[in-house]
Amino acid sequence: MVKQASNYNEDSIRSLDWKEHIRTRPGMYIGKLGDGSAFDDGIYVLMKEVMDNSIDEFMMGEGNKIEVNVKDGVVSIRDYGRGIPLGKVVEVVSKINTGGKYDSEAFKKSIGLNGVGTKAVNALSINFKVTSYRDGQAKTAEFSKGELVKEHRLTAAPGEKNGTYVEFRPDDSIFKKYHFVHEYIDRMIWNYAFLNTGLTLYLNGQAYKSDNGLKDLLEKNITGEILYPIIRLQGDDIELAMTHSNEHFSEEYYSYVNGQYTTQGGTHQAAFREAVVKTIREFYKKEFDPTDIRKSIIAAVSVKVQEPVFESQTKTKLGSNEVAPGGQSMRSFIGDFIKQQLDNYLHKNPETAKAIEAKILANERERKELSGIQKLARERAKKASLHNRKLRDCRVHLDDLKDARRLNTTLFICEGDSASGSITKTRDVNTQAVFSLKGKPLNCFGLGKKVVYENEEFNLLQSALNIEDGLDDLRYNNIVIATDADVDGMHIRLLLLTFFLQFFPDLVKNNHVKILQTPLFRVRNKKETIYCYSDEERKAAIAKLGPKPEITRFKGLGEISPDEFRNFIGKDIRLEPVLIDQKASIQELLNYYMGKNTQERQEFIIENLRVEKDTEEELVKLA
Repeated sequence: MVKQASNYNEDSIRSLDWKEHIRTRPGMYIGKLGDGSAFDDGIYVLMKEVMDNSIDEFMMGEGNKIEVNVKDGVVSIRDYGRGIPLGKVVEVVSKINTGGKYDSEAFKKSIGLNGVGTKAVNALSINFKVTSYRDGQAKTAEFSKGELVKEHRLTAAPGEKNGTYVEFRPDDSIFKKYHFVHEYIDRMIWNYAFLNTGLTLYLNGQAYKSDNGLKDLLEKNITGEILYPIIRLQGDDIELAMTHSNEHFSEEYYSYVNGQYTTQGGTHQAAFREAVVKTIREFYKKEFDPTDIRKSIIAAVSVKVQEPVFESQTKTKLGSNEVAPGGQSMRSFIGDFIKQQLDNYLHKNPETAKAIEAKILANERERKELSGIQKLARERAKKASLHNRKLRDCRVHLDDLKDARRLNTTLFICEGDSASGSITKTRDVNTQAVFSLKGKPLNCFGLGKKVVYENEEFNLLQSALNIEDGLDDLRYNNIVIATDADVDGMHIRLLLLTFFLQFFPDLVKNNHVKILQTPLFRVRNKKETIYCYSDEERKAAIAKLGPKPEITRFKGLGEISPDEFRNFIGKDIRLEPVLIDQKASIQELLNYYMGKNTQERQEFIIENLRVEKDTEEELVKLA
């Protein structure tokens, strides 16, 4: 019997208008959706799309102040640029391919060039309001999900300076249970300040301003000791800053195009890395190995180009065919600048030149010392990977650039077989992998890099992540520590974080490392089951379900059945990002938590010691 094919005719073809298309395929416009727990979740992209318009005004010499407020899930941004032309306010925020940036004279080196950004914010917001102020007059329009709700009449606005005000609340039907993490917004605003000297930004009333550009950026982001004063070089349409750190085992870069933070680098970052190696080799007249030159380097590079080509709407990577100012290739533009300016700087600053050479030679010695250990470790890891029971891999990886699912790739690091077994049975085999620890990992604080190769578990974990030579080939976007919420589980978290912070701090700084949140309680009656992640949620569930519901306290991941685990690692997964206070030194943090028992730590434990009752009888009594 031949199966009848479904009808496919003219009625099957559907055309979506601009807002329907954005709402149906939001990932095409803003990347990941997420709940705000990751720095690149869509709610921050919405903020950036509006902010970029305000920054473009400043770059064109209009307005030196931007005010940002974030409260109760609502974002408002007020700039003091020229303001949207009053007769085009509605069109600019609701008509695709409409905007002033197609006029290269009006916006010579702007970030947003395709007329989509603010429209995406409009379409993905439950409430969206825009007001333009020009020459004492104001025009306001209000939208919901991209639909015009009210277009106000032109009104007088005496005393209001020119500029644009945008206010929006992301649609929580798209961004489920979203919340803004202050640290991510703080970092975003600081980046705008570092890249736009002379501009003052205000976040909820707090001022952000930079006088020394990328030098300030590095000073704020470097958490340890540097080997020599930060080198800052400036030219037409280019600025860079660089130094070497004593506490880094890899390279760390902050790269920008027209003020856009290109988290995935691109041609400008690749050109910088190449030019630094070439210039230093020529200066010292020695063929140093590139890895020895760049190891422990921390650098920032910013370029401005007309009509930049990014690889996606979210603008995280500069395109491969980019043309730099003057019609040069990006490689030539940055190479020529560094060859001249860095060479001059090293000749004028012999102490810095000596420090760089000493660091390169130290890196060379360490690399040669490790080479024998690395060879044995790689052979061991290769042999183990053939029958490695620690890793249950997934099909898609972060370096699969053509697969949109790569941003969802996750490696769960679990303690023991029971927890990893539950996750393995319910995971998405396409994007979720599992690495099982055999017990508590080694406390590697204060140990050298060779421990990564000598310790089998660390070596296999490094191999699974593919981070031996840096993050360029990292295989998973999310590295999730999944341990029990008890004392042993917390200790394992600290041991793993010590490993990452000591040897691969960029994993944490780039927000790849997260903690899996699993429910503490299950509250249910015959009709409904509610999983609760805090005592407050437990009390709310009891109030909702009525008298005497059944309450279960989960004490370990192994107690959660695979069927239930499916609810906690799917679309409603809760991940807590591991964030580092930018004022803190990683070395000081590790010394405090993982070093020898200091008097300071003992006093802290004594002062904060609490005894909590946690029995089923107590839970029933509370219920």
